[in-house]
Amino acid sequence: MMALDRVEVRDLLLRCIIGINPEERTHPQDVLINLTMFADLRPAGNSDDIGDAVNYKTASKRVIALVEQSQFFLVEKMAAEIARLILTEFAVERVQVRVEKPGALRFARSVGVEIERTRADFDLLPLPARP
Repeated sequence: MMALDRVEVRDLLLRCIIGINPEERTHPQDVLINLTMFADLRPAGNSDDIGDAVNYKTASKRVIALVEQSQFFLVEKMAAEIARLILTEFAVERVQVRVEKPGALRFARSVGVEIERTRADFDLLPLPARP
């Protein structure tokens, strides 16, 4: 299997309803999102064409829309839905998603989860091989 390249989006700071406590269900909180999208970037490197690339601007906009309209109880669910979105809408083989809630615990700068998912985790067909 060929090694995959990475496209990274770091420290996407958003606000949304997240959490299980009553006060968390009424007041938006900050969440910090980090994405690492694994794909074959050689076609984009050869063509210099955005159509051959993983468009990180579009991916970020889709994540922002998902998160800002969400009302998940768990960061685990948010991370899973972000992974599903990226793998469903973009030519990505694998994704790592980290979701943090800054200030969620006293004396801790942040708490969060990091997951890694592949297309198979969501019963998505593999991407076609490129010539």
